[in-house]
Amino acid sequence: MGRWEPNARGRLEQAALELYSEHGFEQTTVAEIAKRAGLTERTFFRHFADKREVLFAGGSRLRELLTTALAGAPGSATPFEAVAAALAAVSAPLRERRDQARRRQHVILANAELRERELIKLATLSAALTDGLRARGVGEPAASLAAETGIAVFKVAFERWLEGPDDGDLAEYVRGSLEQLRSLAAGI
Repeated sequence: MGRWEPNARGRLEQAALELYSEHGFEQTTVAEIAKRAGLTERTFFRHFADKREVLFAGGSRLRELLTTALAGAPGSATPFEAVAAALAAVSAPLRERRDQARRRQHVILANAELRERELIKLATLSAALTDGLRARGVGEPAASLAAETGIAVFKVAFERWLEGPDDGDLAEYVRGSLEQLRSLAAGI
């Protein structure tokens, strides 16, 4: 495949995931990723700051989807209902990338540095939800509690979805995790 072929970014992501799975994250170089994708290192660095960012580049799009859905939730929604609506909204786009998400998760779980980076991404999502809730007029600590809890629910549901059957629906896992949380909270 030549360098002029379309979708350089997608090819780099695919090559990186393959190599990370085959050789491990730390053992894989940018040069190897670029070569596998049929591109140059220069092209790699036009798309990604470093080899970690191949795994986390979608974070800003996920944050945008969450905050847009949160802002679009009905005005009568409770803070937690608004967060639940936002979590449901990101399920469909992720469903389309399930195989890639599984491979990505496997690579992240195998490396402490990447697990730390994943936690930073989740904290960024939580902060964005908190800001969105504040913009809806939700005060503290309700805004922070709803956002942090929502991200925890999403993390658990996402992991269960990746481990589940191929026809599983992420939105169903989110709803199920929310219901389990409600049951736990009712038992307090």
